[in-house]
Amino acid sequence: MKNNVAALTVGFLFALGLGISGMSRPDKVFGFLDLFGTWDASLVFVMIGAISIHFFGQKFILKRNAPLFSKKFFIPTSKEITRPLLVGAFIFGVGWGLSGYCPGPALTSIMSFQLRPLIFFLSMLVGMIFFRLYQNQINKQRS
Repeated sequence: MKNNVAALTVGFLFALGLGISGMSRPDKVFGFLDLFGTWDASLVFVMIGAISIHFFGQKFILKRNAPLFSKKFFIPTSKEITRPLLVGAFIFGVGWGLSGYCPGPALTSIMSFQLRPLIFFLSMLVGMIFFRLYQNQINKQRS
C-alpha cells in the first residue's frame, strides 16, 4: 500500500511539474527544438532545475542503507552503449520531434481530452507491444 501511495504522489508531482513548466505543450517543445528559428530556451531552465534536484537528491538519498519502501536500491551498473540503446534513443527523439510529445507529457496531456496526445499514447502502446513480441521471438530463436 505504501508503494502505491508513494507512486501516486510522485506521479502527481511529476504531472504537476510537466504542466507548470509547459513540457506537456507541444508548441513549447517545438519552440525548444527549433534551434534555428524562434528558439524558446525556457525548457533549458526546466531541465537544469530537474537535473539539479536529481543530482543533489540522489546524493542525499544514497546515503541511506535502503530506500523507504524497498530492501535495496536498484541502480543500473552497465555503462555500455549498445545498439538497442542507440536505436531506442533515436526512435524516442524522432517521436518527440515529430509529435511534440514524449511518454510523460503525453500521458499528462491525455487528461486534456484532445485527440493528438491520445493518438500518440495509443501509438506508443502499440509500438511497445510489437517490441515485446519481437523480443520474445528473438529470445525463442536464441534458445
